This record gives sequence, structure tokens and C-alpha cells, in this order.
Amino acid sequence: MTFQRARSEEQRAERRRVILATAREMLTEQPVAQLTLNELSRRVGLAKSNVLNYFDSREAVLLALMTTETADWLVALETAVSGFDQARTLTHRAEKLASTLVSTLTARPMLCELISAQAAVLEHNISTEMALNYKRSAVADFGRMAAAVRVAVPELDEERAAQFITVAALLAGAIWSHSRPSAAVLAAYEAAPELTAMRVEFGPALRIALDGLLFGLLPRASSS
Repeated sequence: MTFQRARSEEQRAERRRVILATAREMLTEQPVAQLTLNELSRRVGLAKSNVLNYFDSREAVLLALMTTETADWLVALETAVSGFDQARTLTHRAEKLASTLVSTLTARPMLCELISAQAAVLEHNISTEMALNYKRSAVADFGRMAAAVRVAVPELDEERAAQFITVAALLAGAIWSHSRPSAAVLAAYEAAPELTAMRVEFGPALRIALDGLLFGLLPRASSS
């Protein structure tokens, strides 16, 4: 694919859309660590310097992609919690919330991959302007996430709902990383079955972590 120079805002927006779509496609084939700006540029059909006219860096592309993937996940989360039956017990609703978070994230491995790389990779090698735009968008997204949590479990006040979402995101990123071991570690597990107890499965491990976090916050919320 080759492009002529984008001369209008519509053309620039389309160019950005193509770059993000190409990065998304690449992440279905490889982890964040293996995605390079050179290969992204080649697939888009632009010189690397031209791609940098639209995004500050590889990391800026991935942060923008994370923003769009998060928006898609938020719609799914909000739709799911809107159907919660408030007549059910608190325990039932809390367990269903944890289950919903796990299932909707497990269905979005690309988002989980980006979350796992956010602090260590994606938030480096970007401009202050990009950091400001991303963090402002993230604050708005976290507000929507916390609101969705409170729809499901209104017993959590705003502060504790925000705490739950913040820590849940950290847990999801960390567990995703550990659930994707390197080829060498996978070979070690195969060679020594006694080591497999150390293997982490993303969904079950995240569910345990979210249950502990959520039920740890709820008694405090109820007693305050």
C-alpha cells in the first residue's frame, strides 16, 4: 500500500486510522515487544519518517491503540452491568462483577497485552503533549469504569470503586505478563512437570485476585 501526501484534516485522520489498524493487525501476530516501527511503516506503505508525522513514536501508536481498545471494552462492560439484577444479594452481584471483568478482558487479549506493557513500555519515548492527552483520556475512562462498578455494586462508594478499578487494572497487567511465559520457560515446564505449579492461567488467576480485592473493599464500604 502506498500513499500520496495527506493534504486535508480528513486525509490525515484517515492516515492515522490506517496506521492504527495496521498496528492492531500486527498485535494479533506478535507481542508488543516485537512490534517495530520499521515493520509497521513497511506494512502501512510509508517511510518511517512519514509515520512519525502522525505519531511521535512506536509507543505513541500503541498508546493511541490502547485508548481505542479501552473504549471498545468499556462499551461491553457498561452493557453487561446494565443487566445486573439489583434484587440479587450483594455476594451474587459482586461475584458476577468479577466474572464479567474477567470474561470481557479475556476476550480482548490485545488490550491485556497493551495494559501489561503500559507503564514499562508504552508511557516511555512519548512527548509531554501525548502524555497529557493520554492521561486525560485515561482519567475519563477510569471514571466510566468506576461508574460501571457502582452500577453493579452500589454498596461501593465512589472512592472505593475508583480504588477497585485502579488496582484491578494493575492486577490484570501483571497477571497477563506472567501468563505469557517465554519459549524457554515453556520448555522448562515441559521438561520438568514438577514446575508446572508455577504456571499462571490468566482467567482463573485474575478471578481469584479480583474476588479478594472486591470482597476486601466491601466490608469497609459497608461499615463506613
